[in-house]
Amino acid sequence: MKRKIVSVLLCSAMVATMAMGCGGKEEPAADEAKDGGKDGGLIKVGIINNDPNESGFRTANDKDLKEMFTKENGYDASFAYSLKNDEQITAAQKFIQDGVDYLLLSAADTSGWDSVLKDAQDAGTRVILFDRTIDADEELYEASIVSDMKKEGETAATWLKDQGLSEYNIIHLQGVMGSAAQKGRSEALDAMAKEEGWNIVTQQTAEWNAEKAQQIVQSAIDAGQKFNVIYAENDDMAKGAVAALDKANMSHGVGKDVVIMGFDCNKWALEELLAQNWNYDGQCNPFQAKYIDEVIQKIEKGEEIEEKTIVMEEKGFDATTITQEDVDTYGI
Repeated sequence: MKRKIVSVLLCSAMVATMAMGCGGKEEPAADEAKDGGKDGGLIKVGIINNDPNESGFRTANDKDLKEMFTKENGYDASFAYSLKNDEQITAAQKFIQDGVDYLLLSAADTSGWDSVLKDAQDAGTRVILFDRTIDADEELYEASIVSDMKKEGETAATWLKDQGLSEYNIIHLQGVMGSAAQKGRSEALDAMAKEEGWNIVTQQTAEWNAEKAQQIVQSAIDAGQKFNVIYAENDDMAKGAVAALDKANMSHGVGKDVVIMGFDCNKWALEELLAQNWNYDGQCNPFQAKYIDEVIQKIEKGEEIEEKTIVMEEKGFDATTITQEDVDTYGI
């Protein structure tokens, strides 16, 4: 923090000298971040995210961040992307060394962040988590803007239970292992399956990828495994699973042989629900930038952050009740 205070004082002195020498205009107030940032500068942010090509959700999430963190909005933003925790940590260390004011983080894995966050704290870099939680002391970050992944999974698992199927033979397609989304959605299904005596035919990670999901389901079909539910932890994997079913001429959707479940609410996925080709899709809200901006503006004004964890409201959609308005409103 010392270097920041000295820097601000020096800048203030220089501004005052220039104003006296040429009768300059009055400089903007320090808290006018939206109109040019602190002392006429920009708020410097380093944003670490997962690969925007990972899924439709991540593409929308990245676009939302890029539209918010612009020079016009008072920010100087740099972006780094990886699905690997060690690469994200390396990017975080570089952003800290570069002297960013804020480090915005969507962690690939929930663990391993304590050391680098302590480095950020020592350097006066404030950390804000988005989309995903981490296993670290809350004192190491300012706020966490997240989806409740566990609740997403519980909502989906409860919906599946309420379908009252005569038997439950489930192919479980997991996301990148260790991520908050994977943990929350997997743990909820595991708990319900244990409680209800459901049969998990196969449980494998397809790493959010449609092609890998298709291969897993195709292998189950080729092996003659009996299943009637596909619980895919994102829409892309559900799409890949359906491709394998179509190739094998297996029916899916409302009133058909295989129940299809996805997450994220891509518009094309909700359209599959509307056509009753899929059965369920759980919402995961990618539009987090405005929440992050609000937190930053409060900090810049010296205001207290009332909620450490900000959980966005989300819902699940059923193919038998979804409407075109739902598709238009919630599709990403």
